[in-house]
Amino acid sequence: MHMVIYSLVEASTRDEALATGKTVFDQLVGANPHADVVFDYYVTFDESGTSVAGKARWGDLPVVAPVKSDDGQELLERGWEATKSEFERNLDRVRDALEELSDEEIMRDDGLSRHAFHQVGAYEGPTIFLYDEHGSGIRHRDHLDRILEESENLWIVPADVHY
Repeated sequence: MHMVIYSLVEASTRDEALATGKTVFDQLVGANPHADVVFDYYVTFDESGTSVAGKARWGDLPVVAPVKSDDGQELLERGWEATKSEFERNLDRVRDALEELSDEEIMRDDGLSRHAFHQVGAYEGPTIFLYDEHGSGIRHRDHLDRILEESENLWIVPADVHY
């Protein structure tokens, strides 16, 4: 499956922001020997050699944008809303499982409820859409607000990832 994720990076230029964003995405696909593989591969929106990912799949998203720009704010909002929505969807599944199933049934469950428990606690992967410049998933609003407040030259870099 494909999804668009975003990296928030500190940089003084557009090119530096894109390079730093790609470093984050490299880490998430395991290109770094000490990184865990979270996604299979990524395509940034400056790449045109594919017919199934990036612009071909999602249209013309900015390659990179200052967070304080209109494009940057739109990308940031998309990433945060997707993270919140996915968290709430999984949390609803967890609540339903707790109300409807016994402890034994939850332990035995091979389906959605155990998966939902796992996704609610995820730090990276298909339920997390925003990442900081270290490749850490931004899971809650305090983390996002801290990054936004502490950074003078914050950029957002989108990428289409496959998992």
